[in-house]
Amino acid sequence: MSEALAELPLGESESGTLSDHVFRCMQSAIVRGEIAPGSKISEPELARAYGISRGPLREAIRRLEGQRLLVRVPHAGARVVSLSQAELIELYEIRESLEGMACRLAAERISREEIDELRRVLETHQRDEAFRAGIGYYQQEGDFDFHYRIIQGSGNRTLSNLLCNELYQLVRMYRIQFSATPNRPHQAFAEHHRILDAIAERDGELAELLMRRHIAASKRNVERHLQDASPKNAKQRGKS
Repeated sequence: MSEALAELPLGESESGTLSDHVFRCMQSAIVRGEIAPGSKISEPELARAYGISRGPLREAIRRLEGQRLLVRVPHAGARVVSLSQAELIELYEIRESLEGMACRLAAERISREEIDELRRVLETHQRDEAFRAGIGYYQQEGDFDFHYRIIQGSGNRTLSNLLCNELYQLVRMYRIQFSATPNRPHQAFAEHHRILDAIAERDGELAELLMRRHIAASKRNVERHLQDASPKNAKQRGKS
């Protein structure tokens, strides 16, 4: 990959194209956990790996900081975000409130065609091999993401900008990380269907309630996972 990129001239447009490419590659690697949370970002190493100059690379890094996937640490440079337990729970609390609102608005505003598209999205999720095996939930982004489509269907641009742009990849990072918890994929799928049924019935109050419950269940799943993974509990399990 780096050799092919290195052959391209770094004119203004090419530099932008390379920056976009590196941005997408790094974004995917961070969100999917291929670059571990807390990892230090080395500009010289990345420049060599991708075969690009520091200018386009720094632009990609700035964009990743804007998505909150990278954080700038004083005197240490950029690192992959690693939320504390308290910060992660706060993120889920924000989701519960705002996605509940988005769900209520979607029930009022979304078109019948968009509802039909949402049903097809869930059919795609059901056919996913990992989901059928019970080891994960379908985690493609954008139009293949049930939550993304509902937020877009709310018709509220400010809400969409916050949840589908500013916080979206950060949320996806943790959705992917905790999606393989036993039994959770099929529970989440059933909850998605009930949410969609409420939207189709134009019952905004019920749709909001179901979405809030859905994200609250995910939050409890995260809390249990973090509790089980805590050093104190791991030490206790080692003694048993």
